[in-house]
Amino acid sequence: MTAGRAAAWLAVPARWYLGVLFVGACLHKIADPRAFALDVATYDVLPLVVINVVAIVLPWVELAAGGMLLAGTRTRAAALLVTAMMLVFLVALLSALSRGLDMSCGCFASQGAEEHPISRLTVLRDLGWTGLAVFVLLFDRSLAGLDALIGRRRNGP
Repeated sequence: MTAGRAAAWLAVPARWYLGVLFVGACLHKIADPRAFALDVATYDVLPLVVINVVAIVLPWVELAAGGMLLAGTRTRAAALLVTAMMLVFLVALLSALSRGLDMSCGCFASQGAEEHPISRLTVLRDLGWTGLAVFVLLFDRSLAGLDALIGRRRNGP
């Protein structure tokens, strides 16, 4: 097995991991957009007029990207979307840390929930997830999932 083929196969569980991560992260945000809007506002990086739109739209984008990664359809587009979201999250996180804000990230639960406050470890975690998304973007070859199934049917056995 070549290194490229091995990386392509390693991208499959990485893609599934990110898919589960993003689907899991969006559930509380979809269930309670008001609480998520407060989380977004706490970062104090967006104008107030766009916070509600972000709080309503972003979780559905996370769900779509996570679902696409899990299903193995349009995986490169989904990985690019996840990479872009992670970079935006990192900028917001670094901004909040540099200003000394004492808050939770709001990633998996709202501010009212018991969650660890943001820290350098949060940045490292998010950098790891960003790296994983870039890995999937670069090496996923749709070896498993809907795109592979559709491609096999279209091209024959």
